[in-house]
Amino acid sequence: MQVTQIEWFVTIGVTLAVLLFDIIFIARRPHEPTFKECAIALSFYVGLAVAFGIWVWMSHGSQYGVEFYAGWLTEYSLSIDNLFIFLIIMASFKVPRKYQQEALLVGIILALIFRGIFIALGAVAIDQFSWIFYVFGAFLVYTAISLARDTEHDDDAENSVVKFARRHLTLTDKWEGLKLWIKEDGKRLMTPMFLVIVALGTTDLLFALDSIPAIYGLTKEPYIVFTANVFALMGLRQLYFLLGDLLKRLVYLSQGLAFILLFIGVKLVLHALHENELPFINGGENVPVPEIPTLLSLGVIVVTLVVTTFASLYKTRVVDKRPEAAEENA
Repeated sequence: MQVTQIEWFVTIGVTLAVLLFDIIFIARRPHEPTFKECAIALSFYVGLAVAFGIWVWMSHGSQYGVEFYAGWLTEYSLSIDNLFIFLIIMASFKVPRKYQQEALLVGIILALIFRGIFIALGAVAIDQFSWIFYVFGAFLVYTAISLARDTEHDDDAENSVVKFARRHLTLTDKWEGLKLWIKEDGKRLMTPMFLVIVALGTTDLLFALDSIPAIYGLTKEPYIVFTANVFALMGLRQLYFLLGDLLKRLVYLSQGLAFILLFIGVKLVLHALHENELPFINGGENVPVPEIPTLLSLGVIVVTLVVTTFASLYKTRVVDKRPEAAEENA
């Protein structure tokens, strides 16, 4: 895939412009967005992603168009799962609703920074070490198993970094918007928002460790990896407020994502076996294993997300409301 410098500049420029618009808009009027406001913004971002995929398809070929859509859907589904953790963080720190937009925006910016770093590192690693696909594949399989076992999200938002900050910093209970510290009686005090940003930042770092190997299992093009992540993060703030408690009804989302990550992990291992010559297998030649085409990967991702969503809604809407289920929960 030949991506010109102009394409890179325009892509990064538009991304920065969208972030700058969000920063200015939120800074002027911190508030809890309305349903209409979120729906309009989210529809715009999703439509923009679909249109971008069509442009990639028309400009660079159908193969790269399919890779973008597969990567975008995977990253988007992982981002939705991340919203569970964001909900827990906001609830644990009792963040006022009018300040949650600001906190989420900072979290998204940090996610973009971390993912940008890992995208660059991943591209260098793939270029220099073809065996890195074994590492990526094994890591995704391990992550899938861990995610499948974790049927309930951890309610402890205070990771070790946040606990360290609580023990070693002087804190205040006052909320001052996005201010990370204030001065009282000549002393610098860290605000609760500081702890929220630390929690979001460290969580974003862990999310990047999962998401980047996953998308490199669908495409090796850094441009598609970057844009798929950008479009997956755009509108995430609005989706947080739009779905709200509805996120809790997606009870099988973790299992669905675990299956997707397991599938991509196997795909990566098969690709590595196909590309690498192993002296102790097949006489030192490439291992004759099948490769999973990206179009099939896209189909598996779409079907898994659809089945997961309908199964979750059926369970929460029908099964959990049956008399015997109500008696068990009583």
